[in-house]
Amino acid sequence: MILRPLAAIAIACLFAPGCGRSLVVSESGIRPAPPAQLARSDDELLEDLQRRSFQFFWVHADAGTGLVRDRARTDGTPVATDARDVASIASTGFGLTGLCIAAERSFVSRPEAIGRATATLRFLAGRMPQEHGWFYHFVNLRTGAREWNSELSSIDTALLLAGVLTVRQCFNDDPEILRLADAIYRRVDFAWMLAGDPHLLAHGWRPETGFLKSRWDHYCELMILYLLAIGSPTHPIPPASWRAWSRPTMTFGEYRYISGPDPLFVHQYSHAWIDFRGVREQDPPHADWWGNSVTATRAHKAFVLSLAQEFPGYSEHVWGITASDSRKGYVAWGGPPRHGAIDGSVVPAAAAGSLMFAPDITVPVIRELRERFGSRIYGQFGFADAFHPTEGWVNPDVIGIDAGITLLSAENLRSGRVWSWFMRNPEVPAAMQRAGLLRQNLVKAPHPVRQ
Repeated sequence: MILRPLAAIAIACLFAPGCGRSLVVSESGIRPAPPAQLARSDDELLEDLQRRSFQFFWVHADAGTGLVRDRARTDGTPVATDARDVASIASTGFGLTGLCIAAERSFVSRPEAIGRATATLRFLAGRMPQEHGWFYHFVNLRTGAREWNSELSSIDTALLLAGVLTVRQCFNDDPEILRLADAIYRRVDFAWMLAGDPHLLAHGWRPETGFLKSRWDHYCELMILYLLAIGSPTHPIPPASWRAWSRPTMTFGEYRYISGPDPLFVHQYSHAWIDFRGVREQDPPHADWWGNSVTATRAHKAFVLSLAQEFPGYSEHVWGITASDSRKGYVAWGGPPRHGAIDGSVVPAAAAGSLMFAPDITVPVIRELRERFGSRIYGQFGFADAFHPTEGWVNPDVIGIDAGITLLSAENLRSGRVWSWFMRNPEVPAAMQRAGLLRQNLVKAPHPVRQ
């Protein structure tokens, strides 16, 4: 189990039963398990899903600013509310990364992708409102101005930076992209966001009231924020910050792992860029963050299926709840533990965002949702954000961050390219080393091969 000391690796599987197919222990030591098999039809399905998911970021980015809408209708139109021209900086970070995937897979030409990336970085570096290098959570699509009195968001800025640093390496033959990406990252004053605390970063800052009271003080999607901060070449925070946040444990049935009462996306977002495979913390309990997210995914499936008697729409290949729209508005629901708002809805990004962790249980979900529900939930931008499998409700919107984690997780499963691009940024492995995240003498799990 991931919470045992490192010496306890001498077991047949690193995780819960049936989940550790990446490494096998024998008398001669650790050796790679046989490659996972991704059927050609499933590979083609994921190709189509990625192509459609990327279209959200291509169609709903402003050509001048590169900023990406927070959401849009499944029919391709902008939402007809005050959110029509509201962009999300996190969505923009996913979109920048998506440009690399699109160029590699010929969804758009490489010059087109470079042109969009350059326009985005120019705007972020020169015209986008910022404070100490941090950006507002929600901004106007066309001007970058703050929307909805949102905060300077530390985590959303980190997700934007993840995209900035991905294009920095993917398009590293372009001098302007290298220069702009470097300037954007170097400008962020991570120490300022400590807001007087020696180690823990604040959630954000508002010009009217100052720093938010909440801090990133327990395990969630925070890992990418802390590693970017520790690795900053200009305004780093202490490496001890990595150990300053707590690591609560969750137990559900046979599964025990590090987690709070948070939606499944907290186990996905940092992993979309950072390659934690084969890495463990040097300090007790020697957490294996990759294995932790594998276990969290399997526990989540077991949790949702435990609700099947109450909600018969849940089944072996129809499951998954993470923060999304509901019939009553946006809800940060999930489990375990059970969130009170759960009503039997399914959020495709729950399984799709975990494709990279557990393809044996997540790919069948993608296949089943596409085959059984078809165009009701699967359209121009891939899956609708949420739907109810038995009551007919389908969310009319696609949300950028959910399309984004789908796109990136599928790419990491199929090729590992997002990990490869992002980890080439020297600040990232340096930060991991400073934080005590050490790569073990293990062989990485192979990528699936097509039959």
